[in-house]
Amino acid sequence: MDSTELLSSLSNVSDDTEFYTPIPAGYTKGQVKYIVVTGTVMSGLGKGIFSSSLARLMQSKGLRVAPIKLEGYLNIDSGTLNPFRHGEVFVLDDGMECDMDLGTYERMLNQDLTRDNFATSGQIYTSVLERERRGEYLGRDVQMIPHVTAEVKLRLRRLALQSKADVVFVEIGGTVGDFENGYYIEAMRQLAYEEGPANVLFVALTFILEPPSLGEQKSKAAQLGIKQLLQMGIQPSIIACRAQREVSEKVREKISVYTNVPKARVFSMHDSESIYLIPSAMREAQIDQQVVHLLDLTDRVRPSVERREWSRWQSFVDRILSPRSEVTIGITGKYVSVRDSYASLLMALEHAGAHLGAKVHAKWIDTSEVSDDNVASALADVDGIIVPGGFGTRGAEGKIACIRHARENAMPYLGLCYGFQMAVIEFARNVCKLADANSTEIDPKCRNPVIDILPEQKKIEGLGGNMRLGGRDVAIRPDTLASRILGGAATARLRFRHRYEVDPRYIEPLESAGLVFSGKAPDQPIMQILELPQHPYFVGTQAHPELTSRPLHPSPFFVGLVAAAMGREATGLKESPGDATR
Repeated sequence: MDSTELLSSLSNVSDDTEFYTPIPAGYTKGQVKYIVVTGTVMSGLGKGIFSSSLARLMQSKGLRVAPIKLEGYLNIDSGTLNPFRHGEVFVLDDGMECDMDLGTYERMLNQDLTRDNFATSGQIYTSVLERERRGEYLGRDVQMIPHVTAEVKLRLRRLALQSKADVVFVEIGGTVGDFENGYYIEAMRQLAYEEGPANVLFVALTFILEPPSLGEQKSKAAQLGIKQLLQMGIQPSIIACRAQREVSEKVREKISVYTNVPKARVFSMHDSESIYLIPSAMREAQIDQQVVHLLDLTDRVRPSVERREWSRWQSFVDRILSPRSEVTIGITGKYVSVRDSYASLLMALEHAGAHLGAKVHAKWIDTSEVSDDNVASALADVDGIIVPGGFGTRGAEGKIACIRHARENAMPYLGLCYGFQMAVIEFARNVCKLADANSTEIDPKCRNPVIDILPEQKKIEGLGGNMRLGGRDVAIRPDTLASRILGGAATARLRFRHRYEVDPRYIEPLESAGLVFSGKAPDQPIMQILELPQHPYFVGTQAHPELTSRPLHPSPFFVGLVAAAMGREATGLKESPGDATR
């Protein structure tokens, strides 16, 4: 929305009215439905999993859905957040660095999202202050209510218009009672008031405690958390109860009585083998039907679409539940103590395993504790390894030791971003005999900087010292493993998040020694995929293919790794159900 459009929408604003609600041109109240998901008791319970699962069910009914995550922190994006504190940074195709829940939505919905699907308090406040400087508040004093809350509602309504959604899913980060997200909840209360009955539905995700010393489930913390939500003017229509075990009838009855929510809409979201089982559990509990009824969506549901889509989804779930074999993949990184740091990677392995009919086990290997002396024992019980993305020097030598072991012992290997760079360093040192080969990220003064930030690449990309972010087309070299696993495509769309590249001066010596760069930036000397032809599966990519892996469209890079780890032809995608060519 430009300034003219905004001022036009606010033409009736003056000191005589408190109804400050900017409405985008073309927006009609009540046409779009909203489902707002909030959390109580504690964070990290799975609001994104619940919201995306319900969105999947609505999508399978033929409805158009659009999710948005509202984060309370003041960062403009998630790019500078430490994985130990906030899980992985998920990168969208347009380059937006965002919360890991956006990855959950993309995977569940098989849908590429944009920066419009993610907002932080930093973004909201910046927009408000910029408007104030341009005089767009017509001389009024700018306040949390109505101006900041109006900015939140404006973003939701713009998303609804742009996406042409039937239902917008709004996930509010953190928990009820957090100081930083209180204005988001107030904005949602206002949204429900403005949009009218049957247009905004609230979901409260809570936690059912089960102290080992008591041996029974306790609901008091959940009751108090939802009471806080009620005090803020929000009456949830659905309550999702996270728990280790299935929530008992007695506890569901208590929750129902204390919250005015019918027991049929108090859902047990207990631990399951896979998050991809949650949509089935919700459907079995008829939560989707409750939503259709509450939001008056019956006329928009398309039963024929639902039958087809649900059959495809259930086929995927059945393969998760009935694997024909098992395989173990070692994840050699430095954030292994926090599993959320590698959430997309784990999901990509699960997708590939289901595609091939295998249960994939992950073994976590902290490379800060690995050396040439103990690498054989560290990798003794794995069928293949991944060196994932990362930054900095800690654990780098351990990763190089793992890569050398995989290369010399025909162990299937997949290097992602930093893992691609470490593979180049390992090959340069031990095959090309450049003993001091390194990355200038690790050793700025090394004599053979095979990985570096190059002035000519800065000029080519126009990014200076910033990250190379988002989706890029990659030119694929014919008659290579990369070409075969990507279905013979001449180009592939991959996502990136890195600063360092292969120094072009070393490309010819590396390839002369047997390393093949099978993917590169079109018309630029930027290497993006590597492989070793005589190896069962030795592939590295400067990209993050885990970010674009989907349940029904697994990443070919991961399918190839798991297939090779199973002792099968890495390109044998036709043997298994599903479409792995995305």
